[in-house]
Amino acid sequence: MRDCQSLNLLLVLALGSLLIRTSSSRFPRPLLSGPDMAFLNSKVLFRCFAISSSAPVMYQLLRNGSSLINTRVDLKGNQTAQFALKVTAASGGSYRCVVTAGGRARVSNEIRLTTVTPASGTRVIPDPSPPVAFEGSRIVLSCNASRGSHLSYTWFFNSREVPPSTAAYLIHGNEIIIERATPEHAGGYYCTAWSTVQNTRRFSTSTEVQVTIKAFISKPKISFFLFKDGASYQANVTCWCTRGSPPVNFSLYLDDRNIETVTATESLAAWFRVDAFPGLDMGEARCRVKTELQQLMSEPVSLEVVPVGGNVKVELIYLYTATTKLAAAMLRCHISRGTFPYISWLLNGSTLPSESHANPQTHFLLPHFHIHDQRQTLILSKLDPQDSGYFRCRVRDSYDDSAPWLESSAVLVQVTDKILNSFFEGTSPTDPPRECLPSLTEVIVVTLSCFFVLVLGVGSVSLIKILEHNRALSSVSLANCAAWPLSEPRSHQSLPAELQVQDRAMQESTNNSQRATLSTETNHLQSVHC
Repeated sequence: MRDCQSLNLLLVLALGSLLIRTSSSRFPRPLLSGPDMAFLNSKVLFRCFAISSSAPVMYQLLRNGSSLINTRVDLKGNQTAQFALKVTAASGGSYRCVVTAGGRARVSNEIRLTTVTPASGTRVIPDPSPPVAFEGSRIVLSCNASRGSHLSYTWFFNSREVPPSTAAYLIHGNEIIIERATPEHAGGYYCTAWSTVQNTRRFSTSTEVQVTIKAFISKPKISFFLFKDGASYQANVTCWCTRGSPPVNFSLYLDDRNIETVTATESLAAWFRVDAFPGLDMGEARCRVKTELQQLMSEPVSLEVVPVGGNVKVELIYLYTATTKLAAAMLRCHISRGTFPYISWLLNGSTLPSESHANPQTHFLLPHFHIHDQRQTLILSKLDPQDSGYFRCRVRDSYDDSAPWLESSAVLVQVTDKILNSFFEGTSPTDPPRECLPSLTEVIVVTLSCFFVLVLGVGSVSLIKILEHNRALSSVSLANCAAWPLSEPRSHQSLPAELQVQDRAMQESTNNSQRATLSTETNHLQSVHC
């Protein structure tokens, strides 16, 4: 019995000693702190801390569980170990801290470090290349960096940032896409590739790329004018487009024969010279315009030049305000024939210059005048009594300064204070003509009114005649009934003398009444005649 008690006591003492030794060698799990991302070639700091009553304490920083980075020894205990690390391309991975104290070792938590390579060598790669496309085409711009990881991208158009969501563009990854290009998309584009680590951003910006959007050309137009070159004549033929993007090839065809081709690199027009002969048909000219995608032809134009000839006359038209007051006078010069006429205006025998070359004397005589429609129309915009006078126009060929003039007859423009300050109350031979035509509605109303009055008048006459005739018949019947039975009618010849006299008087009265009625109706119809 005593041996059993001794054995139990030894077991208790051994267990207690083991518990004491174990408790003195155990310590909490170490804590490792540090960044999870870092830029390449930057410096990072890891900290490892463990609570231990045993000293010295050894700290070891391991990468990926096997690669020893560095070792620190704490001789006092309960101190933090720091590990400085320069980030290289191989620095990424899993980091742990192993703490050894009192012959015992414990492993810390894990930190996974990611190495971020800053962007560099950024440039814009266009598709198509070079970035020139016609409207409606698809254009893709890619922002490519020669180096970099964990990158984001920002696009700029004409130095303004393009929002991530916009109807004009589609931004996907490092690309900005223009689905249907328009001239508004033309301009300068560049991008920035960037990455962020702990609120620190590093970026690389590309150079600017100019995107050109070419507009489709419109149908070409053609015109020409004639000029004298020494003793001969030349026709200057112009071909042009109102819309499009150069360069454009213009070709002149004369009777379907190619005369010359010109490339317009900075404009949408080309000029050609052709020998000309006034009075002769030189053929039919057309312009052809050609680009890499289009080829269009103009409408034909005849190169026939008709010299000025025939009659020349001036048409005078007075213009009035809404209150029918005289406001201005317009004179038009009409020419029988002539392809390129030059028109000159004269007032009382003195030539009126163009508005840009007015001389002081004529300007004093006629201070308010305007010439329009290639000098064919002369407008006197402000009429004064001193503006009265005789106007005429004369015409010659514009391409020949030595050509004879054809002159119109003189037209008198006479302005008086009475005309300027009064409404239309009548006209005289010296007054301006008045044109006052009724509208269609007024004509219809007046016509219907006249027709209604006419029908009413004819109906009234007929009704009066019927009433008078019935009254006369009634009087004769009453008189006959008083003298003879109804069964013995007598003729007018056999009536007594007194009754015959009475019957004639009644008929004359009826006839007089009818004549008076017809006369009254006739006068009434004349008064309402339109």
